[in-house]
Amino acid sequence: MVSVGEFVRLKRKRLGVTQVTLADKAGVGLRFLRELEMGKPSLQMDKVNQVLMLFGAELGPVPLNRERILNAQG
Repeated sequence: MVSVGEFVRLKRKRLGVTQVTLADKAGVGLRFLRELEMGKPSLQMDKVNQVLMLFGAELGPVPLNRERILNAQG
């Protein structure tokens, strides 16, 4: 499974878009985009979604494996 930052970086590179151009199109700062691609653990979800929307994606809850959770608790 790829991280959100890896997803954005891979999509951007496949499209041949620079970080400057993507940040401008998404309406976020260049520093924010760089931090996103580098995997900074705490970023504003609304800004992350601004970037992801350009690729037809958005953040959302991902169900965890319930069995794995129960085994870890017991």
